[in-house]
Amino acid sequence: MTEPQFFDTPGYGLWMLENRHYHQAVRIGDRVDISGQGGWDDRLAFPESIEEEIVRAFDNVERTLATAGATWRDVVSVDSFHASDSPDVLGEVHAPVMIEQFRKRMGDRSPIWTMLGVATLAAPNMRVEIKVTAVVGRT
Repeated sequence: MTEPQFFDTPGYGLWMLENRHYHQAVRIGDRVDISGQGGWDDRLAFPESIEEEIVRAFDNVERTLATAGATWRDVVSVDSFHASDSPDVLGEVHAPVMIEQFRKRMGDRSPIWTMLGVATLAAPNMRVEIKVTAVVGRT
């Protein structure tokens, strides 16, 4: 059996480990799972624009995957969580940005995806969180 290897994203990852007691990614064999990544910067601040927050969350997923030797091209499954009091906002604002980022980062590959609307997320002002599973080397 392959031993789990844990990874922490440069920048905010060590803070999360020390203050929240969790790692950002785990790799077991060729499978990588990451914890939910928000659209924060290394100081854990969020942009005003939801579009920018979603793009930054995708950037943070990319950074976290890289720590474990994976890329967006290895991603097979995405769960995204969106704080909004209106389902219309998810479909009209959040979804188009998510889809644009999938196309930009994954090319002609498509993952499975579950998009959930939630009342709140873990940090104040946080509106999106993205969690993925990747299988390294399958592409």
